Amino acid sequence: MGVPIGTGVTSILEPASRPTREIRDLSILVVAICAAIFVVVQSFLVVAIVRGVRADRVAKASSQPVGEPVQVYGSLPIEVAWTVIPIIIVFVLTMVTIRTIREIDLTQPPPGAMAVTAIGHQWWWEFRYAAADGATVITANELHIPAGRPIWLRLESADVIHSFWVPRLSGKLDVIPAKTNELWIEADSPGLFLGQCAEYCGTQHAHMLIRVYAEPQPVFDAWLAAQASPPIASPVVAEGRSTFTEYACMNCHTIGGTSAGMFGPNLSHLASRDTIGSGYIPLTRANLKQWINDPNSLKPGCNMPSLQLEEAQVDGLVEYLMTLK
Repeated sequence: MGVPIGTGVTSILEPASRPTREIRDLSILVVAICAAIFVVVQSFLVVAIVRGVRADRVAKASSQPVGEPVQVYGSLPIEVAWTVIPIIIVFVLTMVTIRTIREIDLTQPPPGAMAVTAIGHQWWWEFRYAAADGATVITANELHIPAGRPIWLRLESADVIHSFWVPRLSGKLDVIPAKTNELWIEADSPGLFLGQCAEYCGTQHAHMLIRVYAEPQPVFDAWLAAQASPPIASPVVAEGRSTFTEYACMNCHTIGGTSAGMFGPNLSHLASRDTIGSGYIPLTRANLKQWINDPNSLKPGCNMPSLQLEEAQVDGLVEYLMTLK
Protein backbone atom coordinates (compact mmCIF):
# COMPACT_ATOMS: atom_id res chain seq x y z
CA MET A 1 0.00 0.00 0.00
CA GLY A 2 3.00 2.27 0.46
CA VAL A 3 3.65 4.84 3.17
CA PRO A 4 1.32 7.85 2.86
CA ILE A 5 1.95 11.34 4.19
CA GLY A 6 1.87 11.75 7.96
CA THR A 7 3.28 8.35 8.92
CA GLY A 8 4.57 8.32 12.48
CA VAL A 9 3.31 11.81 13.35
CA THR A 10 0.90 11.89 16.29
CA SER A 11 1.45 15.45 17.55
CA ILE A 12 -1.65 17.45 18.52
CA LEU A 13 0.31 20.50 17.33
CA GLU A 14 0.15 19.25 13.72
CA PRO A 15 -3.63 19.07 13.16
CA ALA A 16 -4.98 17.59 9.95
CA SER A 17 -8.71 18.20 10.48
CA ARG A 18 -11.13 20.90 11.57
CA PRO A 19 -11.75 19.48 15.08
CA THR A 20 -8.05 19.22 15.91
CA ARG A 21 -7.34 22.70 14.58
CA GLU A 22 -9.99 24.06 16.93
CA ILE A 23 -8.42 22.17 19.85
CA ARG A 24 -4.90 23.32 18.89
CA ASP A 25 -5.96 26.97 18.58
CA LEU A 26 -7.69 26.90 21.97
CA SER A 27 -4.62 25.30 23.54
CA ILE A 28 -2.34 27.97 22.10
CA LEU A 29 -4.62 30.75 23.40
CA VAL A 30 -4.68 29.24 26.91
CA VAL A 31 -0.89 28.80 26.95
CA ALA A 32 -0.36 32.35 25.65
CA ILE A 33 -2.58 33.88 28.35
CA CYS A 34 -0.95 31.79 31.08
CA ALA A 35 2.51 32.74 29.76
CA ALA A 36 1.57 36.44 29.79
CA ILE A 37 0.33 36.16 33.39
CA PHE A 38 3.54 34.35 34.35
CA VAL A 39 5.72 37.04 32.75
CA VAL A 40 3.82 39.88 34.47
CA VAL A 41 3.89 38.24 37.91
CA GLN A 42 7.56 37.30 37.61
CA SER A 43 8.42 40.82 36.42
CA PHE A 44 6.82 42.34 39.52
CA LEU A 45 8.66 39.80 41.65
CA VAL A 46 12.04 40.60 40.04
CA VAL A 47 11.44 44.35 40.44
CA ALA A 48 10.55 43.84 44.10
CA ILE A 49 13.68 41.74 44.71
CA VAL A 50 15.97 44.22 42.94
CA ARG A 51 14.52 47.17 44.81
CA GLY A 52 14.73 45.33 48.12
CA VAL A 53 18.39 44.38 47.59
CA ARG A 54 19.22 47.93 46.48
CA ALA A 55 17.46 49.46 49.50
CA ASP A 56 19.27 47.05 51.81
CA ARG A 57 22.67 48.07 50.36
CA VAL A 58 21.86 51.77 50.69
CA ALA A 59 20.74 51.27 54.27
CA LYS A 60 23.92 49.38 55.17
CA ALA A 61 26.13 51.98 53.49
CA SER A 62 24.47 54.83 55.40
CA SER A 63 24.07 52.86 58.64
CA GLN A 64 20.36 53.64 58.51
CA PRO A 65 17.62 51.05 59.12
CA VAL A 66 15.72 49.78 56.10
CA GLY A 67 12.38 51.55 55.85
CA GLU A 68 9.06 49.92 55.11
CA PRO A 69 8.14 49.80 51.39
CA VAL A 70 5.21 51.87 50.23
CA GLN A 71 1.96 50.16 51.21
CA VAL A 72 -0.83 49.97 48.66
CA TYR A 73 -3.48 48.32 50.84
CA GLY A 74 -6.86 49.86 50.12
CA SER A 75 -5.78 51.39 46.82
CA LEU A 76 -8.94 51.55 44.71
CA PRO A 77 -7.20 51.42 41.28
CA ILE A 78 -5.16 48.36 42.27
CA GLU A 79 -8.16 46.58 43.84
CA VAL A 80 -10.20 47.22 40.69
CA ALA A 81 -7.35 46.07 38.43
CA TRP A 82 -6.75 42.72 40.09
CA THR A 83 -10.46 42.06 40.26
CA VAL A 84 -11.50 43.13 36.76
CA ILE A 85 -8.53 41.70 34.82
CA PRO A 86 -9.00 38.08 36.09
CA ILE A 87 -12.73 38.36 35.38
CA ILE A 88 -12.01 39.42 31.80
CA ILE A 89 -9.49 36.58 31.36
CA VAL A 90 -11.89 33.96 32.72
CA PHE A 91 -14.72 35.35 30.59
CA VAL A 92 -12.63 35.22 27.40
CA LEU A 93 -11.44 31.66 28.10
CA THR A 94 -14.97 30.54 28.92
CA MET A 95 -16.47 31.97 25.75
CA VAL A 96 -13.72 30.61 23.51
CA THR A 97 -13.99 27.17 25.15
CA ILE A 98 -17.76 27.12 24.67
CA ARG A 99 -17.35 28.06 21.00
CA THR A 100 -14.75 25.29 20.51
CA ILE A 101 -16.96 22.69 22.19
CA ARG A 102 -19.90 23.70 20.00
CA GLU A 103 -17.72 23.33 16.90
CA ILE A 104 -16.38 19.85 17.69
CA ASP A 105 -18.97 18.22 19.96
CA LEU A 106 -21.80 17.91 17.46
CA THR A 107 -25.06 16.12 18.21
CA GLN A 108 -25.88 15.55 14.53
CA PRO A 109 -23.64 14.44 11.64
CA PRO A 110 -22.15 17.28 9.56
CA PRO A 111 -23.64 17.71 6.07
CA GLY A 112 -22.43 15.00 3.69
CA ALA A 113 -20.94 12.87 6.47
CA MET A 114 -20.32 9.16 6.00
CA ALA A 115 -21.27 6.92 8.94
CA VAL A 116 -18.83 4.34 10.29
CA THR A 117 -19.26 2.22 13.42
CA ALA A 118 -16.11 1.59 15.48
CA ILE A 119 -16.27 -1.19 18.08
CA GLY A 120 -13.55 -1.59 20.68
CA HIS A 121 -12.48 -5.10 21.69
CA GLN A 122 -9.72 -6.38 23.93
CA TRP A 123 -7.40 -5.47 22.18
CA TRP A 124 -8.34 -4.52 18.66
CA TRP A 125 -10.78 -2.35 16.69
CA GLU A 126 -13.66 -3.40 14.46
CA PHE A 127 -14.98 -1.03 11.78
CA ARG A 128 -18.34 -1.34 10.01
CA TYR A 129 -19.33 0.51 6.82
CA ALA A 130 -22.43 0.55 4.66
CA ALA A 131 -21.57 -0.54 1.11
CA ALA A 132 -23.19 0.95 -2.00
CA ASP A 133 -25.70 -1.93 -2.18
CA GLY A 134 -26.67 -1.49 1.47
CA ALA A 135 -24.65 -4.45 2.72
CA THR A 136 -22.44 -4.08 5.80
CA VAL A 137 -18.68 -4.18 5.26
CA ILE A 138 -16.72 -5.30 8.32
CA THR A 139 -12.99 -4.90 8.69
CA ALA A 140 -10.50 -4.60 11.53
CA ASN A 141 -7.84 -2.26 12.93
CA GLU A 142 -7.26 -0.17 9.80
CA LEU A 143 -9.87 2.54 9.26
CA HIS A 144 -10.15 3.76 5.66
CA ILE A 145 -11.88 7.10 5.04
CA PRO A 146 -12.27 9.48 2.08
CA ALA A 147 -10.15 12.60 2.52
CA GLY A 148 -12.02 15.90 2.65
CA ARG A 149 -15.30 14.34 3.76
CA PRO A 150 -16.71 14.33 7.32
CA ILE A 151 -16.84 10.91 8.98
CA TRP A 152 -19.47 10.33 11.67
CA LEU A 153 -18.10 7.66 14.01
CA ARG A 154 -20.44 5.66 16.22
CA LEU A 155 -18.28 4.35 19.05
CA GLU A 156 -19.27 1.13 20.83
CA SER A 157 -17.53 -1.39 23.09
CA ALA A 158 -17.80 -5.17 23.10
CA ASP A 159 -16.30 -5.59 26.57
CA VAL A 160 -14.63 -2.89 28.73
CA ILE A 161 -14.10 0.87 28.50
CA HIS A 162 -11.79 1.91 25.67
CA SER A 163 -11.03 5.36 24.24
CA PHE A 164 -10.74 6.36 20.59
CA TRP A 165 -7.98 8.90 19.89
CA VAL A 166 -6.27 9.86 16.65
CA PRO A 167 -4.38 13.02 17.73
CA ARG A 168 -4.18 14.69 14.32
CA LEU A 169 -7.84 14.03 13.48
CA SER A 170 -9.82 14.21 16.73
CA GLY A 171 -9.88 14.60 20.47
CA LYS A 172 -10.30 11.62 22.78
CA LEU A 173 -13.69 10.05 23.35
CA ASP A 174 -14.44 7.09 25.61
CA VAL A 175 -15.90 3.90 24.16
CA ILE A 176 -18.25 2.53 26.82
CA PRO A 177 -20.11 -0.81 27.07
CA ALA A 178 -23.88 -0.59 26.50
CA LYS A 179 -23.58 3.03 25.34
CA THR A 180 -22.99 4.60 21.93
CA ASN A 181 -20.87 7.74 21.78
CA GLU A 182 -20.46 9.76 18.61
CA LEU A 183 -17.46 11.58 17.21
CA TRP A 184 -16.68 13.22 13.88
CA ILE A 185 -13.39 13.46 12.02
CA GLU A 186 -12.41 14.88 8.64
CA ALA A 187 -8.94 14.51 7.15
CA ASP A 188 -7.87 17.57 5.17
CA SER A 189 -5.76 15.55 2.75
CA PRO A 190 -4.75 11.95 2.02
CA GLY A 191 -2.36 10.35 4.47
CA LEU A 192 -1.85 7.79 7.20
CA PHE A 193 -2.85 8.99 10.65
CA LEU A 194 -1.91 7.00 13.73
CA GLY A 195 -3.97 6.67 16.88
CA GLN A 196 -4.23 4.79 20.14
CA CYS A 197 -6.71 3.52 22.67
CA ALA A 198 -6.38 6.21 25.35
CA GLU A 199 -8.14 4.41 28.24
CA TYR A 200 -6.41 1.59 30.11
CA CYS A 201 -8.33 -1.53 29.10
CA GLY A 202 -6.12 -4.47 30.06
CA THR A 203 -2.81 -6.17 29.39
CA GLN A 204 -2.38 -5.08 25.76
CA HIS A 205 -3.83 -1.57 26.12
CA ALA A 206 -0.56 0.00 24.93
CA HIS A 207 -0.69 -2.07 21.73
CA MET A 208 -4.32 -1.36 20.86
CA LEU A 209 -3.38 0.94 18.01
CA ILE A 210 -5.43 2.70 15.34
CA ARG A 211 -4.39 3.32 11.73
CA VAL A 212 -6.51 5.73 9.70
CA TYR A 213 -5.94 5.78 5.94
CA ALA A 214 -7.38 8.93 4.36
CA GLU A 215 -7.66 8.45 0.60
CA PRO A 216 -9.04 10.33 -2.40
CA GLN A 217 -12.73 9.53 -2.87
CA PRO A 218 -12.22 7.30 -5.98
CA VAL A 219 -9.52 5.29 -4.19
CA PHE A 220 -11.72 4.88 -1.14
CA ASP A 221 -14.71 3.84 -3.27
CA ALA A 222 -12.59 1.18 -4.96
CA TRP A 223 -11.34 -0.07 -1.58
CA LEU A 224 -14.89 -0.27 -0.18
CA ALA A 225 -16.14 -2.13 -3.26
CA ALA A 226 -13.29 -4.63 -2.93
CA GLN A 227 -14.05 -5.14 0.76
CA ALA A 228 -17.73 -5.72 -0.03
CA SER A 229 -16.92 -8.45 -2.55
CA PRO A 230 -16.29 -12.05 -1.42
CA PRO A 231 -12.65 -13.12 -1.20
CA ILE A 232 -11.28 -15.14 -4.09
CA ALA A 233 -11.27 -18.87 -3.31
CA SER A 234 -8.07 -20.10 -4.92
CA PRO A 235 -7.81 -23.88 -5.41
CA VAL A 236 -4.05 -23.60 -4.94
CA VAL A 237 -4.53 -23.00 -1.21
CA ALA A 238 -7.39 -25.46 -0.67
CA GLU A 239 -5.35 -27.32 1.97
CA GLY A 240 -4.93 -24.18 4.05
CA ARG A 241 -8.63 -23.38 3.71
CA SER A 242 -9.46 -26.87 4.97
CA THR A 243 -7.24 -26.34 7.99
CA PHE A 244 -9.07 -23.10 8.71
CA THR A 245 -12.49 -24.73 8.56
CA GLU A 246 -11.53 -27.89 10.46
CA TYR A 247 -10.12 -26.18 13.51
CA ALA A 248 -11.33 -23.47 15.90
CA CYS A 249 -10.26 -20.68 13.51
CA MET A 250 -13.69 -20.61 11.89
CA ASN A 251 -15.46 -20.28 15.24
CA CYS A 252 -13.68 -17.01 16.04
CA HIS A 253 -13.01 -15.42 12.65
CA THR A 254 -15.33 -14.56 9.77
CA ILE A 255 -14.23 -15.08 6.18
CA GLY A 256 -16.89 -14.29 3.57
CA GLY A 257 -18.32 -17.47 2.09
CA THR A 258 -16.30 -19.67 4.45
CA SER A 259 -17.08 -18.98 8.10
CA ALA A 260 -19.09 -16.72 10.39
CA GLY A 261 -16.94 -16.43 13.52
CA MET A 262 -18.17 -14.40 16.45
CA PHE A 263 -15.16 -13.23 18.48
CA GLY A 264 -12.04 -12.30 16.50
CA PRO A 265 -11.30 -9.81 13.70
CA ASN A 266 -12.95 -10.33 10.31
CA LEU A 267 -10.34 -11.90 8.00
CA SER A 268 -12.23 -11.74 4.69
CA HIS A 269 -9.62 -9.43 3.17
CA LEU A 270 -6.76 -9.84 5.62
CA ALA A 271 -4.03 -9.65 2.97
CA SER A 272 -5.16 -6.16 1.93
CA ARG A 273 -4.01 -4.82 5.32
CA ASP A 274 -0.57 -3.62 6.33
CA THR A 275 -0.66 -4.98 9.87
CA ILE A 276 -1.99 -7.60 12.26
CA GLY A 277 -2.36 -7.45 16.05
CA SER A 278 -4.24 -4.11 15.99
CA GLY A 279 -1.65 -2.21 14.01
CA TYR A 280 1.19 -3.44 16.22
CA ILE A 281 2.76 -6.08 13.95
CA PRO A 282 3.60 -5.68 10.23
CA LEU A 283 1.74 -8.20 8.07
CA THR A 284 4.39 -10.51 6.61
CA ARG A 285 4.35 -14.26 6.07
CA ALA A 286 6.92 -14.73 8.85
CA ASN A 287 4.97 -12.65 11.35
CA LEU A 288 1.67 -14.29 10.39
CA LYS A 289 3.20 -17.74 10.86
CA GLN A 290 4.54 -16.82 14.29
CA TRP A 291 1.17 -15.28 15.18
CA ILE A 292 -0.66 -18.52 14.31
CA ASN A 293 1.92 -20.68 16.08
CA ASP A 294 2.03 -18.67 19.31
CA PRO A 295 0.13 -15.35 19.38
CA ASN A 296 1.33 -14.58 22.91
CA SER A 297 4.95 -14.57 21.78
CA LEU A 298 4.14 -11.44 19.75
CA LYS A 299 1.41 -9.90 21.89
CA PRO A 300 1.48 -11.26 25.46
CA GLY A 301 -1.94 -11.51 27.04
CA CYS A 302 -3.89 -11.55 23.79
CA ASN A 303 -7.02 -13.69 23.81
CA MET A 304 -6.11 -15.79 20.77
CA PRO A 305 -4.94 -19.31 21.72
CA SER A 306 -2.29 -21.41 20.04
CA LEU A 307 -3.90 -24.42 18.34
CA GLN A 308 -0.63 -26.40 18.33
CA LEU A 309 -0.84 -27.10 14.61
CA GLU A 310 1.80 -29.01 12.71
CA GLU A 311 4.23 -26.90 10.71
CA ALA A 312 2.81 -28.02 7.36
CA GLN A 313 -0.67 -27.02 8.51
CA VAL A 314 0.56 -23.59 9.62
CA ASP A 315 2.36 -23.03 6.31
CA GLY A 316 -0.78 -23.97 4.37
CA LEU A 317 -2.91 -21.70 6.56
CA VAL A 318 -0.51 -18.79 6.04
CA GLU A 319 -0.61 -19.25 2.26
CA TYR A 320 -4.41 -19.35 2.34
CA LEU A 321 -4.75 -16.21 4.47
CA MET A 322 -2.29 -14.31 2.27
CA THR A 323 -4.60 -14.84 -0.72
CA LEU A 324 -7.47 -13.00 1.01
CA LYS A 325 -7.15 -9.62 -0.70
